[in-house]
Amino acid sequence: MSISQLSITQLRNLASLKLELSPQTNLFYGPNGSGKTSILEAVHLLSLARSFRTNKHKHYIQHQQPESVLFARVKGPQGELPVGFQRSQDASLKVRIGGEPIDAVAELAELVPIQLINSDTFRLLEGSPSIRRQYIDWGGFHLESRFMAAWKAVRRALSQRNSLLKYGKLEPSVRAAWDREFIDRANELDGYRRTYLEQLIPCFERLLAELVELDQLSLHYHCGWDQKKGLDQVLEQGFERDRQLGFTQQGPQRADLKVKMRGMLASEVLSRGQQKLVVSALKVAQGYLLRQQTERRCIYLIDDLPAELDRHHRQRLCRLLEQLDSQVLVTSTDREAFEGCWSEQVEVREFPIRNGALANIEGNGS
Repeated sequence: MSISQLSITQLRNLASLKLELSPQTNLFYGPNGSGKTSILEAVHLLSLARSFRTNKHKHYIQHQQPESVLFARVKGPQGELPVGFQRSQDASLKVRIGGEPIDAVAELAELVPIQLINSDTFRLLEGSPSIRRQYIDWGGFHLESRFMAAWKAVRRALSQRNSLLKYGKLEPSVRAAWDREFIDRANELDGYRRTYLEQLIPCFERLLAELVELDQLSLHYHCGWDQKKGLDQVLEQGFERDRQLGFTQQGPQRADLKVKMRGMLASEVLSRGQQKLVVSALKVAQGYLLRQQTERRCIYLIDDLPAELDRHHRQRLCRLLEQLDSQVLVTSTDREAFEGCWSEQVEVREFPIRNGALANIEGNGS
């Protein structure tokens, strides 16, 4: 997948910006606050209908404007499709693919798979288990057609079970029915997650070795309950405590993927630069698997790539991205930071950004 044309209207300080993008590498450079990250935010909105910078739409719609409008032409295996996005101040959302309105944001995510690498990506190591579950589930969603149905079924059964626990409606037959549904769907979801990680981990280890030598770094999956006992036994033994708390303590909603170095959490022993290389390898590995198994390609959004990385490791990461043969949108305050990072075979289209606009239209591909 790649975006050939991108039009942004009234998004933060981008009043009106039209870009003709390279299917390979696109470099946006300029001073802080010029609008570089907002371009990545626009692509994120076109993929997931949400921003990676804020939970509130009013923060990204340009000040005193009624709406933000985005448009892209997305190239894929079946040809090119127009994609439109419109978010209004009253929170109404309109999304169109090929001119037709869509209701499920999942259609967008499937059409425009993205990987974001920015300062928040460190949360894969430092943050809560929910962030790492989202990372695993991205792979399950894109590589297993049955994953989404299982994921929704788990959420529905868990919500019902928690409601019964909270409000005390604990008729044995009702409880047994929802427990059975929860257990069956939880085991199904866990199976998809395990299958995905069995494929991901060797790929991650190989790619990480190309970036940095960390021989004792390893990934450890925890399903969210003591699997030696089985979820049915765990729920039975923990029922009284669940009833007191009003929610289910164990299950796939507690799954985690821990990154360890010599038995300790990687976030506690690795330098900031090493952590960036680890999370980058995690993200790139997902793109490799997607391409390998579906022939689809991610679009990589990389905000301030040079941060925390010396020139040597910047070059290694850029060459790794180059091998993916995926579209890359990358930002930096310093254009010179990328000298020697890409091979001569890669088309690198440069976009100097100043005050929410292209500083120099001539020669930048627009």
